Amino acid sequence: MAATTEVTTDELDSLRKEINGLDDELIRLWQRRAAVSKRIGEIRMANGGTRLVLDRERAILEKYRTALGEDGVQIAMLVLRAGRGPL
Repeated sequence: MAATTEVTTDELDSLRKEINGLDDELIRLWQRRAAVSKRIGEIRMANGGTRLVLDRERAILEKYRTALGEDGVQIAMLVLRAGRGPL
């Protein structure tokens, strides 16, 4: 028989508020990361470079895969796309 955990309404409300705060922070960080990434691309292109650097993207993909498993790859692809746009 699976163990059950009694959760009070106050605890549930508190946890939901925490999730809402975490979501707000994730959104803020996502937007900031995208802005920084776009600026890096602008600077790179203004100096004769390419829009993206494949070695850098591969390193980011691997970082997310290592930390989060295969779902991390999907997250990393979305993060990269937010900063550079679709390929």
